[in-house]
Amino acid sequence: MLKSKKGHANYCSARIFGLRIGAALALWLAGGLLHAKATQPLPHLVLFLADDHGAFDAGCYGNAMIRTPHLDRLAGEGLRFDRAYCASPSCTPSRSSIFTGLMPARNGAHPNHSSVRSGIRSLPHYLKPLGYRTILFGKNHVSPESAFPFEYIAGRIPPSGPNEGSALDTKALDQMLANHDSNRPLCLIVCSWSPHIPWPKNDGYHPQELVLPPASVDTPETRSALARYYSDVTQLDNRLGSCIASLERHGFTNNLLFAYASDHGAQWPFAKWNLYEAGIRVPLIVRWPGHIKPGRTTAAMVSLIDLLPTFIELGGGIAPEQIDGRSLAPLLSGQTDRHREELFTTHTGDGRINQTPMRAVRTDRYKYILNLQPGRVYQTHISRGVARDGRDYWDSWLAASLDNPSARRVVASYEHRSAEEFYDLLRDPNEQRNIAHSMSPEIKRNLRAKLTAWRLQQGEVP
Repeated sequence: MLKSKKGHANYCSARIFGLRIGAALALWLAGGLLHAKATQPLPHLVLFLADDHGAFDAGCYGNAMIRTPHLDRLAGEGLRFDRAYCASPSCTPSRSSIFTGLMPARNGAHPNHSSVRSGIRSLPHYLKPLGYRTILFGKNHVSPESAFPFEYIAGRIPPSGPNEGSALDTKALDQMLANHDSNRPLCLIVCSWSPHIPWPKNDGYHPQELVLPPASVDTPETRSALARYYSDVTQLDNRLGSCIASLERHGFTNNLLFAYASDHGAQWPFAKWNLYEAGIRVPLIVRWPGHIKPGRTTAAMVSLIDLLPTFIELGGGIAPEQIDGRSLAPLLSGQTDRHREELFTTHTGDGRINQTPMRAVRTDRYKYILNLQPGRVYQTHISRGVARDGRDYWDSWLAASLDNPSARRVVASYEHRSAEEFYDLLRDPNEQRNIAHSMSPEIKRNLRAKLTAWRLQQGEVP
């Protein structure tokens, strides 16, 4: 229908008026929502960090042999990450990266037992200005204190003797929570020493019924060691349950994001100090009632360096663009199920025994490990250390290798590494076959290029 000029003018005026009213209403609503979000209390942020706990060693991750009821419950109430990785499979480099959001080459803590460079900032530097009380409870293993200005409670170095209760003073934790001002947001890092060696006595596991990790030599000493490690994981799970119960008892659960992770994999051959999945893949579970749908899982590739920008964002701040970590907030809310297209890990060394540096990149399907000193015999505290938790079963492997070809191959593959290792994780998830000679040349070039570019970006010189 045709409109008259007068009718058309009235129509346009009405339409413009309607658009202005709509825009004003939208701005008012948006302002109200932003104001509501801004006035919501900041969430309490808790990270329970285990020591040497691999992703394959929990019931909620598919291990039916191990008893981890509290971890299993946490996974059922939150989001379980199936492909979470540490920055480096030894304590100091991993923890320094978690708290700074920077990979080891950029924060300076490359070998184990080292310190970050002067001027490096960490979690307390970002959260304290936002009003948070930042506490590190339990194991420390990062330095110097100027770079990690946490409020430290209940010890900084591992206790001597088996980890049978003294490793995490749950009474001190309960007292701290009881005395905390509930109106002040809390960022609490609870660091257990378990299941780091020395492992406790076997507590209810039957060694002969256990399924050994891939590339193990089946000896009585191996099975005994695995039973003791599993016993320590169960003790760790009990302490996790005590921590959660204490938070609930003191009213922290209504607005609490609780995350569980480990610094790296277990002190087991081909795990800790290695860039294989057993060494770098870690459990990561996040529960946040009202924000995370219970029982979710994600196959997104994430790194523990992503925790720092996540905590900053959820605490109302803006993470620095120059850090390596990326906020997990879109994953937590369910907005996306992808995060990283490739993931990088490093290992440089651990004291005088372990001096075999390596770098790796993994994509959705493939992994490339570059061993920087392939001619050096690979040695760790398992094969050359003084602690009996590793040496007892390793010595049994050496004895078996004298007349057992299978054991001989396992020992040789542990001590002697190729310059390059390529794995198809879809067909070979346990990384038993280095396909450097059969992989597509194009895929190998692509993986090499990714790792080289990343090392340049990190300030390394390939």
